[in-house]
Amino acid sequence: MSTAMYIPEPFRIKSVEPLKMLTREEREERIRQAHYNLFNLRSDDVYIDLLTDSGTAAMSSAQWAGVMQGDESYAGAKSYYKLVDACKDIFGYGYIQPVHQGRAGEKVLLPLLLGNGKFAISNMFFDTTRAHVELAGARAIDCVVDIAKDPAKRAPFKGNMDIEKMEQAIQKHGADKIGLVVMTITNNAAGGQPVSMKNLKEVSQVCKKYGIPLSIDAARYAENAYFIQRDEDGYQNTSIKDIVREMFSYADMFTMSSKKDAIVNMGGLVGIKDENSPLILELKANCIVSEGFVTYGGLSGRELETLAIGLYEGIDENYLRYRIGQAEYLASKLDSAKIAYQAPVGGHGVFVDAAALFPQIPYYEFPAQVLCIELYKEAGIRTCDIGSYMLGNDPDTGEQLKADFEFTRLALPRRVYTQAHLDIVANALIAIKERAPKITHGYKITWQPPILRHFQAHLAPITE
Repeated sequence: MSTAMYIPEPFRIKSVEPLKMLTREEREERIRQAHYNLFNLRSDDVYIDLLTDSGTAAMSSAQWAGVMQGDESYAGAKSYYKLVDACKDIFGYGYIQPVHQGRAGEKVLLPLLLGNGKFAISNMFFDTTRAHVELAGARAIDCVVDIAKDPAKRAPFKGNMDIEKMEQAIQKHGADKIGLVVMTITNNAAGGQPVSMKNLKEVSQVCKKYGIPLSIDAARYAENAYFIQRDEDGYQNTSIKDIVREMFSYADMFTMSSKKDAIVNMGGLVGIKDENSPLILELKANCIVSEGFVTYGGLSGRELETLAIGLYEGIDENYLRYRIGQAEYLASKLDSAKIAYQAPVGGHGVFVDAAALFPQIPYYEFPAQVLCIELYKEAGIRTCDIGSYMLGNDPDTGEQLKADFEFTRLALPRRVYTQAHLDIVANALIAIKERAPKITHGYKITWQPPILRHFQAHLAPITE
């Protein structure tokens, strides 16, 4: 790939937040005190924070103005109706339920569809969705296309569902045992890879054939729509909004962490296409007991207001061109240095192939977590393991699972970092690559909670 040109920001900066830069010795002590878990670091001790793109965006002046317009009424707030109107306009769904974030949407929806002995199929479950499947008593099945498992192979729409594998799973377990099919767009666990409209339509047809409900995990729906517009035949002259409408038309429901493509710091959504669905009454009951009354769903009025505004800002084509362009710029720097990543680069970040960088470190010593720790030591950069460490243990046997990928995710917060910051990230990776052969061991877990361990676990370096 040739070196990408940095896409100029389609905005100007109006407010700044000072950052602190520690010495390498200070960083080494901080990560030791954090038990080698980057979630345990204080944000003050991080220079460039690429841990997640969830809730870490910079809001616009229109959104900050919306904060003052928020209606804080407990029930029936104006801001709720503004949000519902925006969602119906963009997604075309009959019922919209705000919740405080994406996993809250999973918590109130998934138990209505899953239970003991049931299965859920996805192009690839991310960690929190997989956890909610298991908490409901069900088991998760991933059916991502095989090409996604070859990070070096450049191909469009590597986030797609493998239709043949999906049908095989349905036939193996029985359609009556498949409680739900989830399409994650973009496919975060597979490296932020997009899903094609053709694939989404094919998945919908299979679900209808077997009478299985289809849900979209819609955290990065706008980025996915951008890839369809750019790379799928027949969509180059279709607006992002119209592409979004078509994508959602193929599903029955969706959950969304609005902290991603809706560019807010807190918020989530559940959508049900059929406004007369019997699920809605149960969904409302679950929301009231865990999130709050249905017209606020765990959010303040000002958060409902900024979410309504951010949904439109997130589908702006100039913004999306810049957003994807940032990831492509960083990826081009890695191409020049021959550092492998999930290629082509996805929407919300760059997923570095840590297994390729550290072939001497086995999956059970967590090479992606090794790279996370080295990036923090090198330049104060905080990132996240998307590999065997995050995947965890088999829920039935307790054995360490081997992930299909050992990715270190460099998730780019929206409208936050500049070209200079991305250059620092690239240079840090280059420096780590030069010393990578000397890093012969990874880490072991010294303590872990029973579920979603990577958020809290303690690790220690493995010595000779």
